[in-house]
Amino acid sequence: MTYAVVWASRGGNTEQVGEAIVQALAKTNGEPVFAGSVPAAGSAEEEALRSAGTVFAGSWTDKGDCDPALAALLAKLDGKRVFLFGTAGFGGDPSYFTRILDNFKTHLPENARLVGGAMCQGKMGAGVRKRYEAMLAEHPDDARAQAMIANFDAALAHPTADDLARIAAAAREALA
Repeated sequence: MTYAVVWASRGGNTEQVGEAIVQALAKTNGEPVFAGSVPAAGSAEEEALRSAGTVFAGSWTDKGDCDPALAALLAKLDGKRVFLFGTAGFGGDPSYFTRILDNFKTHLPENARLVGGAMCQGKMGAGVRKRYEAMLAEHPDDARAQAMIANFDAALAHPTADDLARIAAAAREALA
């Protein structure tokens, strides 16, 4: 079976997950035809990716959805088996990750077959923490701002080795 692994990564988190999937799938009987960032539309790399029987497609979370370039690519995966993966700055709530993957899924054609999906938390840029600190400075008793700072600090460790192993194992199972 042929497969491709493609990702849109803004801060490097989703690329880490994609690379872990590439390494895990190298130990299978599948044949890789593409691995890397979302290629340019109409390029030879995009054609190679679209020739795969299974596509592992991942993105950072952009306002609850995937990167627009990945969304455009997902729409072209007619008849493909697709495994979705991603990273999000907020974590700890599996239902949040499910909602994000459900949003990613809306970009797939009706005849694409979702064969799995997984997400994990990812670290955020320092500018995000500065915005949260400014919110807290204006409203020192704001429990929401306090929780956002705590989440930012917790996210600094992600994706962890356990996150990567869990998602890679789910991807390997989806190829079987």
